[in-house]
Amino acid sequence: MPFVGPSPEASGHLLAALGYCGQWQQVFRPFADEGLLPGRVVRADRGSCVVAWSRGFARAPFSAQLVKAASTAVDLPAVGDWVTLKSAPVCDQGTAVVIEGVLPRRTAFVRSDPGREAVGQVLAANIDVVLIVHSLEAEPNLRRIERELAVAWESGATPVVVLTKADLATDPVLYVPIVSTVAPGVEVLLVCGKTGSGLGPLLSLCRRDRTVALIGPSGSGKSTLINSMIGEERQATRGVRVADGKGRHTTVARELIAVPGGGVLVDTPGLRALALWEADEGIGRVFSDIEELAGSCRFADCAHAREPGCAVRSAVERGELTTERVESYRKLLQESARVTTLRNARRPLEGKRKWKSRSKDARAFHRLVGR
Repeated sequence: MPFVGPSPEASGHLLAALGYCGQWQQVFRPFADEGLLPGRVVRADRGSCVVAWSRGFARAPFSAQLVKAASTAVDLPAVGDWVTLKSAPVCDQGTAVVIEGVLPRRTAFVRSDPGREAVGQVLAANIDVVLIVHSLEAEPNLRRIERELAVAWESGATPVVVLTKADLATDPVLYVPIVSTVAPGVEVLLVCGKTGSGLGPLLSLCRRDRTVALIGPSGSGKSTLINSMIGEERQATRGVRVADGKGRHTTVARELIAVPGGGVLVDTPGLRALALWEADEGIGRVFSDIEELAGSCRFADCAHAREPGCAVRSAVERGELTTERVESYRKLLQESARVTTLRNARRPLEGKRKWKSRSKDARAFHRLVGR
């Protein structure tokens, strides 16, 4: 694919604007010795990606070696990945680049592929902050927020809950403590993308060398929020259907967007479903209150249902916990266990191929940067 994008002079600092800092330069150094070039995936499609590199933007296919080495789709390049590139001139059309490999991910937001629980799908890689965006056009879905927080914590990034369309709620401030009850240790922000109210704390998260991903259901206001943060009408916006109150997809693909003054945003299409992948650690963070109480249960394997001496059920009876939150905890644990069983059943089918996890990739990254 021939070179596509701005001239080399105009894009000399492109990678730096997308977070190519000292740490990533250190990770890439061994590949530079092999004559490869660094790049970052700004959009991922089946079989190829749009990458940013030292000469601008280009459509880059996967090398045969990369595809062969990938044990699952999780190992293939995703939005936010730093990749190694091989370039070659193409007649008089410019320069073509091919993705040869993926650098170890520092973090990765992964869900089970819809309809295929034992297959993972990376929504975004190397993110620092996950903005979990929900609209106040209707009451926030606390059970969905718990699920999204579990996946966000598991990714290795820091989650922040953002309540948008504050102008559509009679008393939006009341929702902050309500959402905080299911988001222990997580900041909950109140924002209005149209008026710009509450944008200050969000913009402070988008510092140089930091990547911020936005997730949430369709119609939650992600595109409007991004337009407000970057100061231009970059993302198309659409209203919520009046018939059923559901959002309509505006963003159709995950992509990176540079924020003026520093930082990178990852816009994602609205998610109708967010099935768990690896989530035990994330579930523990979201339900830390329940897990702390569970330590006082009479039985170590207490299911918090009808067992005698259950500290969790006692907390429900005292009004300290809701039955809905406890059931949500049990449901997510059961789903996580089921996915783990399905994944383990698939492993023999992969033969000698290597299965990778976020934790292994993160350890590889920190080992390369000497931490």
